[in-house]
Order: sequence, then structure tokens, then C-alpha cells
Amino acid sequence: MVQQSKKTMTYRVHAVLLLSPFLLAQILVAAAPQVLSAELRPETVEGFQRYVVATEARVRKQVARPDSFLYIDGLSQQRRSEVQQLMKQGKIFIERLESRDASGNVIEAPGGLIHHWIGDVFIPGASIGQVLNLVEDYAHQQDLYQPDVVRSRLLSHNGDDFKVFLRFREKKVVTVTMDTVHEVHYSRLDGAHWYSQSAATRIAEVENPDKPNEREKPPGHDGGFLWRLNSYWRFAERDGGVYVEAESISLTRDIPTGLGWLVGPFVTSIPKESLERTLGSTRSAVLARIETNPRKAAASPLKSPKNVSSARMQRATLAPLGASEPGRRTLFSRPESGG
Repeated sequence: MVQQSKKTMTYRVHAVLLLSPFLLAQILVAAAPQVLSAELRPETVEGFQRYVVATEARVRKQVARPDSFLYIDGLSQQRRSEVQQLMKQGKIFIERLESRDASGNVIEAPGGLIHHWIGDVFIPGASIGQVLNLVEDYAHQQDLYQPDVVRSRLLSHNGDDFKVFLRFREKKVVTVTMDTVHEVHYSRLDGAHWYSQSAATRIAEVENPDKPNEREKPPGHDGGFLWRLNSYWRFAERDGGVYVEAESISLTRDIPTGLGWLVGPFVTSIPKESLERTLGSTRSAVLARIETNPRKAAASPLKSPKNVSSARMQRATLAPLGASEPGRRTLFSRPESGG
């Protein structure tokens, strides 16, 4: 009887130990939100901006030529062949990147973490117009990119420029909801090569989402789960389909001492996992549209070189990253934040 009692007690202790991280997470979120609070500091923003400048210098050279347009084009011939073969089997190529300054030094963002990932997917049988039609369908991204995007809205559209609202929801031990606004610009290298760049101009963490007392926390004065987000997409039509490449740079808080088990999995794994899901969803959605309604998925007239005005063609071709026309706010203008 005593031995059975000891076994029962041991099982209970093990159960408590297994559940304790999740129970503690709920206690921290519900009873002590200040434990998860973080402040975006000016030096953190400055470090991220220097990282973006270094990255865009490489991207600008990359998209200037069709033979170097994709990141995978720069891989060794053997490695590139292996990667392309896997992608043609429906696999997603993903790799972590690190940009350095002109002297080769590491670029840090004190008080924050920079996450830099790139991924590629191949969509067989698709045209570049069909792919662009889907990725520019911002009003329906909440349907295409669940569970990461739970709300989407096109705020404005002028030619190749889009302003978009997206509500992100990510879950990893804790669940975080963020309202974001993005400015996106598309550029054309030639009929088979398009690219886009996007920057979040506003990111606000949402407290009590979808409830009557829902409210946004002041940008930069929140949990620090996402402070900045830039993305660079490339689209190349070849090999009987379209290669879609997405590069993402995000800024989050650093990992506080003693809370690595709670904050660490979120800020370190979400950027990679979200990019993988986005590319996978893009591939699946384009293929589904082609299969169910080929005419609707057909290339947009705007993306057909025959229907693009010469002035717009000249403006779109090799437009500098972050460049702006008179009176137009640049893509990489300073987002609203506490930093």
C-alpha cells in the first residue's frame, strides 16, 4: 500500500513537472504581463537599419541580372542542381542568412535579435502572371495564408504600389496577435523576372484580440515579439514553371534571462516556420487556382509586357530598392514606434 502510494505521488510530481511550463506561461501572461514587456531602443533600430542597408546592397546586385536573379543561382552547380531537383518534387528550400557590413563585421542590434531567412519554392506549370495575381490579392490573404494571417485588407493601390493591412497571429507556448501595415512595391526586370520589396511601416501588438476590450499596445512598447519586418520577393519564370523566392528580415526583442523557455521558441523559430508556411501556401494556392479555374488564374493584363505603357515599363525596370517618386513616401521610411 505504501509502495503504491509512493508510485502515485511520483506520477503526480512528473505530471506537474511536465505541465508546469505551460501553466507558468498562462500565469505570466494573465497575472504578470510586465514580465513579458520590452522597450524598443534607438540603438536597436539603428542596428537593424544598418543591417537592412547591407542586405539591400546585395539584393540590388542580385536582381540586376537574370543569371543571378535568385539566391539559388549563386550556389555551386552541384548544390543548385540538388536544390532544384528537390523543389521540383514539391519541397521547400530554406536557409538562414547573415549580412555583414562592408568590412565584413557582424552587424548587431543591441537589445534585439535580427532574424534573416530565405526560401524558394517551384510552381510547375504556372506563369509569372498567375503567381503575381495571387500574391497581389491582398484582400484575400487571410484566406490564403492561414493560420499566420487572420485578417487582411487592401488599403490603397496605385500601379505597382500597394498599402496593405495584415493581422498576424502566431502561437508558440504563448499566442501573440499583431496589427501591421505594409508598403509594397513591385518592379520588372524583364518579362520573366519580377521582384518586390515590402516594409512594415507600423506594427502594434494587440491585447485581448477579438474581444470587446481589444486594444493595441503602443508600437515599440510591447512584448517585443515583432518590431520590424522587411521582405524581398523574386519571381522567375523558367524550367516550365515559376520559381518563387522570399527573403525575410525581422527584428524582435532579445531573450531575457530566465525566460528562454518561454520567449526563446517564439522569437527564434517563428520567423523560419512562418516563411516555410507562406511559401508552401503560395505554391498550393497557385496550383489550386490553375486546376479549378485556369482562366481566372491567367496572367493579369498589367503584367503582360504588351499592355504595359512604355513610361511605366521604364519606371518599373530596375527601380532602386527603397526609391521613391516625388511626393511618394519611400518604402523604408521610419515606421511608427517607440524607438
